Formats: sequence, structure tokens, C-alpha cells
Amino acid sequence: MHGPSWPAVSSTQASALAQDWLIFTCAALGLAAVVWALIIVAAIRFRRTDRNPEPRSQRANNTTLEIVWTVVPLLIVIALFTYTYHIEAGVEALAADAPVAVTVNGFRWGWTFAYAGGPTITGTSLHPPQLVLPAGETAAISVTSSDVIHSFWIPDMLFKRDAIPGRMTTFDLTPTTPGTYLGRCGEFCGLNHALMTFSVRVVAPAEYQRWRAGVVTQ
Repeated sequence: MHGPSWPAVSSTQASALAQDWLIFTCAALGLAAVVWALIIVAAIRFRRTDRNPEPRSQRANNTTLEIVWTVVPLLIVIALFTYTYHIEAGVEALAADAPVAVTVNGFRWGWTFAYAGGPTITGTSLHPPQLVLPAGETAAISVTSSDVIHSFWIPDMLFKRDAIPGRMTTFDLTPTTPGTYLGRCGEFCGLNHALMTFSVRVVAPAEYQRWRAGVVTQ
């Protein structure tokens, strides 16, 4: 089972978010390199020496330079905002007719997974449930809670959504890589919060159909 220490980026939505994070990381490193370079150049160029015994005047200005260091960061922020908005819109988009639909209910301290048309799987902190999904197919997941606020979190899929009592929140999840992934409650909800876990098993579509048929007929 994949743990949360280093996300495996195992869904379409996770890949999009990881790409966004990469863009931000590169932008941050680039700006940091420029800032540090300017600091080092200024420290060397304008240090006090025998040829430059007094500090330079702080009243001198460079209008062009001031405009550049105001406009360029603004353009970078606008570009990052626009790109992130595009990514988030795709992640939050809902398919018109998802082939899999699951209602997730959180309770202290376990989870219930109710598939449209069956089956319904309930687990506890001592016996965590498993959510089975087909690889490459979109699952519409609706999350709610029957007592306090919980949070449905699958670290390897870079997705976390609060489960709020009296409210149903729906999102799409398209797993891409077969395997078993750890899920947990990401919102402190009481004494056994740390034990409120579940797992997500991603299988080939044909295996998913066999599993579902076998569970429903039991």
C-alpha cells in the first residue's frame, strides 16, 4: 500500500495538480535565484572599500528599474493565477454521466461506501473499509457526514474534501494506476481520529466488474 509520505500522483486530477505545483516551484526557484544574485552583486559591487569609503546615496533612483520590478512580478502573479484557475476548473469539473457513482458517509470513526446500484460497504477504525475503483474510469464521489466534520483524503491522489453533516459534496476522481492506496480522515474529529482510515484499491475495469458482481450477489 502506498503511504502518504510521497504522493504517487495516481489520478488524472492529481497529475493536473502536480503539474501546477511544478510550475509554482520553478517560478519560485527562478525568482529566488534572481533575488539572491542581486543581493550578492550588490554586496560585492557596493561594499565599502578604500576606493569607496562612504555608502552611496539612498536618494538616487532609477524610474525604469522601479517600473520593471513592479510590473514583472505583477505579470508573473497574473500568469500563475490564470494557469491555476484553468487547472482548478478542470479538477472541479463534473462528468455528465460518470460510469461509477459512490456516496461516502463519514462517522466517528469509520466510513460507509454506498455504490449506486449496490453494494454498500461499511468499516470501522478496527476494520477499515476498502473503496474499489476501476482504473481509467471516472467515479463521481459524493461525500457527507452523519455526525461531525470529517475529511475524505487520499494523499496519493492529491485530493481532500470535507465531509460536512447535512451537506452533500460531489467531485470526480479518475484513478490511473492500479494499486492499493491509503486513505484517511484529514480533519480532527475526536478521540479515534488517527484510526479513521480506509483504503482505495484501483483495478482494471474488467476486474472491477467481476468484483462488483460478486459482492452484489453475495
